[in-house]
Amino acid sequence: MKRNLTMLTDFYEITMSNGYLEYGLEERTAVFDMFFRKIPDDGGFAIFAGLEQLIEYIKDLEFTEEDIEFLRGKGQFSEAFLAYLKNFRFSCDIWSMKEGTPVFPYEPVVVVRGPIIQAQMIETMVLLTINHQSLVATKANRMCRAAEGRPISEFGSRRAQSYDAAILGARATYIGGCSATACAIADRDYGIPAVGTMAHSWVQVFDSEYDAFKNYAQVYPDNCIFLVDTYNVVKSGIPNAIRVADEILKPMGKRPKAVRIDSGDIAYLSKKARRMLDDAGYPDCKIMATNSLDEYIIRDLLLQGAQVDLFGVGENLITSKSDPVFGGVYKLAAVERDGVLVPKIKVSESIEKITTPCFKDVYRFYNRETGQAIADYVTVRGETVDDSQPITIFDPMATWKKKTVRNFTAKSILTQVFDKGRCVYELPKLDDIRNYCADQVAHLWDEVKRFEHPHRYYVDLSDRLWNERNDLLERINAE
Repeated sequence: MKRNLTMLTDFYEITMSNGYLEYGLEERTAVFDMFFRKIPDDGGFAIFAGLEQLIEYIKDLEFTEEDIEFLRGKGQFSEAFLAYLKNFRFSCDIWSMKEGTPVFPYEPVVVVRGPIIQAQMIETMVLLTINHQSLVATKANRMCRAAEGRPISEFGSRRAQSYDAAILGARATYIGGCSATACAIADRDYGIPAVGTMAHSWVQVFDSEYDAFKNYAQVYPDNCIFLVDTYNVVKSGIPNAIRVADEILKPMGKRPKAVRIDSGDIAYLSKKARRMLDDAGYPDCKIMATNSLDEYIIRDLLLQGAQVDLFGVGENLITSKSDPVFGGVYKLAAVERDGVLVPKIKVSESIEKITTPCFKDVYRFYNRETGQAIADYVTVRGETVDDSQPITIFDPMATWKKKTVRNFTAKSILTQVFDKGRCVYELPKLDDIRNYCADQVAHLWDEVKRFEHPHRYYVDLSDRLWNERNDLLERINAE
């Protein structure tokens, strides 16, 4: 059954909207930016995800009679406002990064322009959908890079923060680079390959480990992955897997797919298992490692020579346990007055919390020879970026740090998604998003992709945007 999520909003979005109507501001055009200030795990970049769910939400925006009666019962909203909600029709313009795009702090990843009530009303869901999936996609990409091409399956459904987080988290991990999921509904709804064979309970329910493996092989001869650590990996698990392969699978013309190790010293056990499987004539039988893995453990296992071909990762991935908040924010950037968009800024004692005003666009500069991304360049929308000429860019936080960029291509990386409330964006297939993500990450320098102390990728402001920001700050300071 389709859910009505229109009321999934912070209550102050509704109180502010009622206030806008009271003051006759409901049709005044406003511009809001979503951006974030910090990359999870102190990484070099994040992965943008969640746009498809945001689009679905906006397409279905409609206040039902039940919604309106609930708000009437609160006793603080005018009948004029409730009538406005009854006839609510979304008519904003929205621009967004494409899902799978590497993104960086302080640049707009979603831009909303339209009547202020409407732009204000969607704030919560813009942040909810993008923050969650971007967080998980970013974590997945870190783990997949640590695995150096070895497939990672997402096994986190039972540890996710809710059933929606399990399903959409699986989607985000696939965008980030994971190859499969244990979540069956994610396969049904999104086509993410679902994988899984046996739990320890399967092994325990039979009289012996051998019987458990034999019975499984007889039911699933084409997909035998034996869980070998229920009792003892080296003394019984691997020997019983080999015996079943010899006695049951081989006569059927089948081969064991893999063994899974879920506890113990995986580096040591995987090496022992590899030798035993090879000696038994099963060099093609892969070894899968699970058990509270993260990118650092995966990296260390491989540095220690672990003979692991596949990884299954659960709670540390689906919850991004090491840094479980993607701090995206949604801030006003401009308001229309007399037909002109007037820049707006939020000032703070904390420099990092001062916003960048104006209706903006974002360009990514690519080196023409290597194809690598050089920097992102935020402009006032409508500015022309001439990539046929050298351009000097500077760090907005430290203006003396300058670089002249030559021989580059400038590409606008914000795509229009809604035009006056009408969706104008063709949603790509999930596999295409995943491939796009891998391609875009490949265009980043390796120094940006380091786990510890990555090189800072710069997001710079155009001279015009910088001047607009400075002028506003000086005007406020002079008051």
